[in-house]
Amino acid sequence: MKSTALVPQPKFGSAASASLFALALLIISHIGLVQAQNEPILVPDAVDYQKLLPILPDPPQGWVADKAEGSTEDVGGFRITNVHRDYHKGEGDKIPTAAISILDSVANPDYVNATTAAWNSNNESSEGYGKSVTIDGNPGFEAFEKESKHSTLWVMIANRYFVQIELQEQDPKELQGWVKRVDLKKLAAIK
Repeated sequence: MKSTALVPQPKFGSAASASLFALALLIISHIGLVQAQNEPILVPDAVDYQKLLPILPDPPQGWVADKAEGSTEDVGGFRITNVHRDYHKGEGDKIPTAAISILDSVANPDYVNATTAAWNSNNESSEGYGKSVTIDGNPGFEAFEKESKHSTLWVMIANRYFVQIELQEQDPKELQGWVKRVDLKKLAAIK
């Protein structure tokens, strides 16, 4: 269930949350244009993906994990680091799966601020929910889609690392157990 999204954003949402996300993108693009007209801004460098791979946990008992993957790439004059690992329990189509991704977003603090600001909305319907959460003092956002049994948790660590946990065929309450497997304090200390 490899996640293709490098950009943590709620998949579930109402028109209000979609509007908030669109507003965040507009703010980011406007800030980028204003900054481009001024003096260059020194951007901190993303960590090498090798430093983040050990943060991806081993599978829980009864589960199997794929090999952890990662990359650090130069994109438009700055570096982006992303690591990812897939987990599954059993064989077949409708088995419980999990995926954990970590993105170092230090190169774009405006994106971090706009995204975490958009997490301040809560919504619930017969299709699912999206809500703000706090994990060990860190801001986050949790979303659940009832029909597809897909839940996602995003947590911002040290104002630079987006941790994303995606679950399929599991109760969304299981997100809390999965995030506890990630050593968030160790992640926050990586520079």
